[in-house]
Amino acid sequence: MISETYYIITIAVWNIIVCCIYGYDKLCAIKGYQRISEFTLLFLAFAFGGLGALLGMVLWHHKTQKWKFKIIVPIALLWSVFAIGYGYGLIVI
Repeated sequence: MISETYYIITIAVWNIIVCCIYGYDKLCAIKGYQRISEFTLLFLAFAFGGLGALLGMVLWHHKTQKWKFKIIVPIALLWSVFAIGYGYGLIVI
């Protein structure tokens, strides 16, 4: 039971971090600072941060016009849900 709780909390915190990274990149875009690469942003989405990436796109209005992000981030969200659910199933067993 405790390991399940830590698993869920870890995934939730990670998705919040990914969302904040998208917000930070948006701030860098506005201020003209050095940006985070698109590869890194997409990698974070596939590294179990699909929900955070999608929320970051919507919340910060960031990368919403790029077709690559419109297509790949929802795929990353599906991947994250599948992989997290599978991992959660292994923990419960």
